[in-house]
Amino acid sequence: MSAARLGYTAFVWFAAPFAALYLLWRSRKQPEYRAHWGERFGWARYPQATASRPLIWVHAVSVGETRAAEPLIAALLNAYPQHGLLLTHMTPTGREAGRSIADKWPGRVTQVYLPYDLPFAVRRFLRALRPVVGVGMETETWPNLLAVAREEGVPMVLVNARLSEKSLAQAKRTPNLVREAAGNFALVLAQTAADAERMRQVGAERVEVVGNLKFDFTPSPELIDAGRRLHASLGPRPALLFASTREGEEPLILDALQALDARTMVLIVPRHPQRFDDVARLLASRGLNFTRRSALKSGSDPDFREPPSLVGEKSGSDPDFVLGDSMGEMAMYYAAADVALIGGSLLPLGGQNLIEACAVGTPVVVGPHTFNFEQATHDAIEAGAAERAASPAEAIARMCAIAEDGVKRQAMSAAAQRFAAQHRGATQRTLDRLKPFVSAR
Repeated sequence: MSAARLGYTAFVWFAAPFAALYLLWRSRKQPEYRAHWGERFGWARYPQATASRPLIWVHAVSVGETRAAEPLIAALLNAYPQHGLLLTHMTPTGREAGRSIADKWPGRVTQVYLPYDLPFAVRRFLRALRPVVGVGMETETWPNLLAVAREEGVPMVLVNARLSEKSLAQAKRTPNLVREAAGNFALVLAQTAADAERMRQVGAERVEVVGNLKFDFTPSPELIDAGRRLHASLGPRPALLFASTREGEEPLILDALQALDARTMVLIVPRHPQRFDDVARLLASRGLNFTRRSALKSGSDPDFREPPSLVGEKSGSDPDFVLGDSMGEMAMYYAAADVALIGGSLLPLGGQNLIEACAVGTPVVVGPHTFNFEQATHDAIEAGAAERAASPAEAIARMCAIAEDGVKRQAMSAAAQRFAAQHRGATQRTLDRLKPFVSAR
């Protein structure tokens, strides 16, 4: 073990008790964090249902990565009918999103948590499940996991890889550790040429550009239909969606809405489910009229309608609100909106993915901070599918202008759908590059 990895491993051992305390703390709002602790530390009785068939392992940390991986998972299972698929996560929300994938492939998909990056834990995990290849999503670079996988003969491939300038600067603080870890990838499949170059700078040896898997997302027709019915039920006012908002952004949005005296319907969908109740309390504390999505009928119900109290209950210009406290329904929220602001971009958090909104055909506004999705955001703006705002007030003003201008809104919607369609194909290119690793085992 190198000196750099030895120091890192000592830190992980030191941090392990605090990780356990963190799980307990998070379980106050999400009891799921108390489940499957054995898997977190490599002491689980790993499932043996798929032991008779070779396993392709895909690691998707949380919800965003799991959704991005879904087309690739389907392609792998279709291409290799004799194989099973091992799907690992780090968060309960990721695991829940993965469960919907597993339900579509009964008997083919096994779900567990990836253990923390302790050498004994990842070694026991790999020896118990023996995947033929490991596929990590986007930014997953765990030094011990990669080193042990190489020792155990499990090739590791990083797909949909991205590395921002900010992350590159952070990686350069521990160059020896990061270079050793990146060098253990058998292959890196990057989203863009810029991501590929940055991956080479941190030590990845074999890097190719195949595009962004998230462009291969196909919105559910049922959710699109439910979103359109929700939009119709909201009345004649413009419907503004604030999608995947992060902590600290909702007060900025509410202040900007109040200052502009906007006559709108507002949908707010926080990025993380543990914040649903916090945002509900914020809306209530401001005396705003809102309804939670969880209080409504299922979007898949053909009789799905919003209660009459949602539309025009309050007089004057105060907006009414829908709090999106559900998982797996973003396509519905996008279809219900005239225009969407992508969360995480009003504060220096890097922004969230705008591709799903474009695939639905929803015009997009982003704030000044989009370094996590810089290329996709730049391309969407260039294509006429999105606009950038420098502040919350400017973002609200741009959203209202788009929503109220039917010609511009339709042009941006068409541009968004063209933009999403033009960049598809990364799933097939990724599948082609993975073939030698799967077929060789």
